[in-house]
Amino acid sequence: MKSLLCTEIGPLDRLSIQDVPTPDPGPRQIRIDVKAAALNYPDALMVQGLYQVKPPLPFAPGSEFAGVVSAVGPEVTRCKLGDRVVALGLGGFAEEAVVDEMRVMPLPPGMDFETGAATFLTYCTSLRALKDCGHLQPGESVLVLGASGGVGIAAIEIAKAMGGRVLAAASSEAKLEACRKAGADATVDYTRQNLRDAVKDFTGGKGVDVVYDPVGGDYSEPALRSTGWRGRYLVVGFAAGTIPKIPLNLALLNERSIVGVYWGESLVRDPAGHVRNVKQLLEWFAAGKVRPMISERVPLGGAVAAMGRMLQRQVVGKVVVLPEA
Repeated sequence: MKSLLCTEIGPLDRLSIQDVPTPDPGPRQIRIDVKAAALNYPDALMVQGLYQVKPPLPFAPGSEFAGVVSAVGPEVTRCKLGDRVVALGLGGFAEEAVVDEMRVMPLPPGMDFETGAATFLTYCTSLRALKDCGHLQPGESVLVLGASGGVGIAAIEIAKAMGGRVLAAASSEAKLEACRKAGADATVDYTRQNLRDAVKDFTGGKGVDVVYDPVGGDYSEPALRSTGWRGRYLVVGFAAGTIPKIPLNLALLNERSIVGVYWGESLVRDPAGHVRNVKQLLEWFAAGKVRPMISERVPLGGAVAAMGRMLQRQVVGKVVVLPEA
């Protein structure tokens, strides 16, 4: 089978497509014939050694994918041959991937493989952030930074589904148009406009209730300063490549909260909460309130270039890799 392999940590150009043996599942594992895999920012960080998870070499990136169960190991009870499934693990950028059965769920009715592959990591992250960490209430305001990316679009849709008002921040008119299509109430190009002024206009001078920040870098501090009384600033990621140093007096002022969001760890510490959130997402999906914005579909040979575009923040929505294309 063909697989995009990381054999050494370093620049993206060290990744290569190789023919490797088809893996056999272990006792509680299943093998999936991968039909679609979504590209996420951690994939590009992981191969460079810049992510908190560092898998042993060699490995195939691709942490979110969908396909058909092609083999099951002994002791597997949740899946059978031929099942259509979604998986969260490693190895999705390959024609076949092996994952633990506990990291697999049935492909929901009404979802195709591409949508299934592109939904759960970003939407579960954003729902965990806004509901469980940010405690967003109906009528409250939300500032979404990096709003045109995969998690940003998910955050817009989820905030709207929860009854919030959304100011989406991105770096070009094309990106802002994508945010408006996702339901943003207002937009700001923070490379050309003053972010704090835009927040004041949006909130009538009160400041936003919640900031959703998957970007980090230079916009984090002005975004935190733009929160109102008891505002919640959600630390989701650092797509800008820089971890900001925030003066802690800003938390004291206005009784602001700075809250980290680590969805992957929450799966272990709060599995019941994850189940509830997935159920909510599926209800919203069925009602047409959430749906991933897939902007590109690339073959396995196009995955490295797509990672490069993601690191340059040139991707809108989600990129889906089709290993069989």
